[in-house]
Amino acid sequence: MAIAHEHGGNVFAVARNLGLAPERIIDFSASINPLGMAPGVREALTASLDRLLHYPDKGAAELKQALAAYHGVEPSQIAVANGSTELIHLLPRTFQGKKALVVAPAFAEYALALERAGWQIEYFTLSPADDFALDVAALAQRVADGYDMLFLCNPGNPAGNLQPLREIAGVVDLCRESGTFLVLDEAFIDFCEEESAKHLVVRNPRAILLRSMTKFFGIPGLRLGYAIAAAETVAEIAAQQDPWSVNTAAQVAGIASLADQDYCRRTRSYVDEERARLAAALADVPGLKVFPGRANYLLVRILRAGVSAGQLREALLAKGMMIRDCSNFQGLDASFFRVAVRLEEENDLLLRGLATELA
Repeated sequence: MAIAHEHGGNVFAVARNLGLAPERIIDFSASINPLGMAPGVREALTASLDRLLHYPDKGAAELKQALAAYHGVEPSQIAVANGSTELIHLLPRTFQGKKALVVAPAFAEYALALERAGWQIEYFTLSPADDFALDVAALAQRVADGYDMLFLCNPGNPAGNLQPLREIAGVVDLCRESGTFLVLDEAFIDFCEEESAKHLVVRNPRAILLRSMTKFFGIPGLRLGYAIAAAETVAEIAAQQDPWSVNTAAQVAGIASLADQDYCRRTRSYVDEERARLAAALADVPGLKVFPGRANYLLVRILRAGVSAGQLREALLAKGMMIRDCSNFQGLDASFFRVAVRLEEENDLLLRGLATELA
């Protein structure tokens, strides 16, 4: 089956096609912190401009130290990258194997990275009927068929659901016992940090945890992500990375972001409250079903016959709003779309637009 590798957040291309300035489009398709970057990031970037006269710190030592302190791990257990997507593409080339299992629906880059490295891809597809809950026993039966690598995202993307930490612990144990290398993508776990499995993963040399600074810290244009894993696993990844893949500005912004704990608290509080408000309001729109989520986005299903997510996306684009059509995700169809949690006034515009189009 052909796999579509489209993403949300392509606001510049969409704006060009519409003949608009990107600022005229409210982008609900990319799930970025609605509060923007931490206040100290702009100042730190300005102060670091003279550093651009030099090559970046190849080892990103200061950033690794800041990340290690933030997460309570060792710097040797951190791999820094040009977004977590760089790590996703490195993994199938770094670790030997030929067959991978992806828990779906899932981020399209998993399949693309595996395809490019010549791996065989199969899916363990979760059901919207039970809000995409993960049955670890059923997964164990599937893994028994023999897989070299397992990709799992928590919270799910695009579903937004959070698998409980006890279930993730079961998956970590399952993969260790079966010899399956576990790739646990926690790109959106910052919004519920207490549920992170980082301390389970660092004890397992056959597992890696992917994290992103794009979403929670609001710096997608700088491309910054990292992995947490056992030191020997990090060393294997680092040996395969291109030199200077993380630029100076990204390293500076990452350190400044991590230092602002008040910003982190405000982000979690705002997103929790506004996500709940937006979910309740979406549920009140006739013809929509909203799935529970713990990240900064919500998955929605259109229940009205004759209306697809693609059609709704085009209609809202005409109003200057862009949603994520989720029909190209494995396990979803043309009735699913995803919306980011943005500022209250922007979310209200979306709600009015949806109510009009589905009236």
